[in-house]
Amino acid sequence: MTSASATGDVDRSDPGYRDWLKEAVRKVQADNQRSADTHLLSFPLPERWGIDLYLKDESTHPTGSLKHRLARSLFLYGLCNGWIRKDRPVIEASSGSTAVSEAYFAKLIGVPFIAVMPRTTSSEKTRLIEFHGGRCHLVDDPRTVYDVSAALAVETGGHYMDQFTYAERATDWRGNNNIAESIHHQLRLERYPEPAWIVATAGTGGTSATLARYVHYMQYDTRICVADPENSCFFDGWVRGDPGASSDCGSRIEGIGRPRMEPSFVPGAIDRMMKVPDAASVASVRALERAIGRKAGGSTGTGLWSALRIVAEMVAEGRVGSVVTLLCDPGDRYLDKYYSDAWLAEQGLDIAPYAAAIDTFLTEGVWPD
Repeated sequence: MTSASATGDVDRSDPGYRDWLKEAVRKVQADNQRSADTHLLSFPLPERWGIDLYLKDESTHPTGSLKHRLARSLFLYGLCNGWIRKDRPVIEASSGSTAVSEAYFAKLIGVPFIAVMPRTTSSEKTRLIEFHGGRCHLVDDPRTVYDVSAALAVETGGHYMDQFTYAERATDWRGNNNIAESIHHQLRLERYPEPAWIVATAGTGGTSATLARYVHYMQYDTRICVADPENSCFFDGWVRGDPGASSDCGSRIEGIGRPRMEPSFVPGAIDRMMKVPDAASVASVRALERAIGRKAGGSTGTGLWSALRIVAEMVAEGRVGSVVTLLCDPGDRYLDKYYSDAWLAEQGLDIAPYAAAIDTFLTEGVWPD
């Protein structure tokens, strides 16, 4: 038996704990071995431009999103640090997709899971968290998810995973089949194997940090752009060099954008940021479906809009090369939001001008003013 003191501390020298820990780590690592790499999809552009646009399709992970990589890394990090314990809950502050993936890994190793999320989180994400055995704790103010998660960890004797602090340090950015290494490996037989730009979006900031650190480490010329939605402080904080930047309300684009500058966001590592209107994000995911027949979440649209803007700059300047962005999660999680005209009207979002801009660019090669 694993012994515990009155304070809830665990004797980690106890053989029972070490046996449980080894088995838990084995199960998480085995999940990685069972998982194939994700696809790199081509977005059709006119051949005469000499530019290739790709989407790294992270929706094919077992839990359906980019956050599967992060959740695996966070669980290994928490287990190997001795923070995750047998029969004690893991608690996470999330806007949905990370919680879905963490619920999966919690069930895999047999510990309870509680997701603290804004009440506006899509019903499909809530269903998926509960499908994987997790419990949802909904809050009205997105800015309170951190404090509520920390309080629940104290109350239950569990572990607050805190993706917003640990995302950038839990992932091995030097390689080990991280997303950056995977992208460059998959491009090695393409006509432009070293992309001119990789466009990411930021929720924790961990993915953009991994991408940027890897290209610097490998001495590539690839540049990293981060696309930020409305109601997020990352862009303003980056422009002003202000780590205390904040936003008064939560992002409508689930999974990205934050009301504060998160500890895992590494501003100095990236090359560029773009502020993207929410209506442009929605117009972009609908354009993606028309182009490749795939629905995707709003964060994919935010990145795609910025990637298309970069492609437009390259066309205008007569440059050739490749650009990569991310397909973060599937659109079936958001049928009642980004694919609902009623939701758009309720939110006061008019996507028509942005849809027209994309169509004009793809047919005429010029981005409208």
